[in-house]
Amino acid sequence: MADQDIAAAIASARTYLQANPVEARYRDGPATATIESGLRVRVAGDDGAALVTDMVTGVGGGGSAPSPGWIFRAAYASCVATLVAMTAAENGMLLDGLRVTVDSESDDRGILGIDETVPSGPLGVRVVVSVASIVPAERVREIVEWGVAHCPVHDAVSRAVPIELQVQVR
Repeated sequence: MADQDIAAAIASARTYLQANPVEARYRDGPATATIESGLRVRVAGDDGAALVTDMVTGVGGGGSAPSPGWIFRAAYASCVATLVAMTAAENGMLLDGLRVTVDSESDDRGILGIDETVPSGPLGVRVVVSVASIVPAERVREIVEWGVAHCPVHDAVSRAVPIELQVQVR
């Protein structure tokens, strides 16, 4: 989709949701994970979307697919790239190139339960956004910062999100 089409679609969605705010809130489609074998997991959505994860051999996985942690970083990077591209299109900013890299620092003592004071998840996350554009650097920075701030994955990891755990024993 061309930038002007993206901008038009966003404007249309905004206009509709401003007129129909009750339509803005909904439950997102589920992602259901099922063990295939060992630590290899297939995740599927109701819409046919699917992916497979596996853990490294050092913890008993087969190393046959990306780990859930890598999928998280991939989701974060693609979300930021998408929001920056949407924001740039909406503002008529031509991007000659956009690359988002997300990495993190972890301590395996947390995931393995060796030390309960060590978090299981990342100790920190780094997001690097590289933009090629003829637009002044300060304006590019504003667009990137707005895009990051409105990325749902960024939001989910940067604030405390209530989590409801339900355990069903069959």
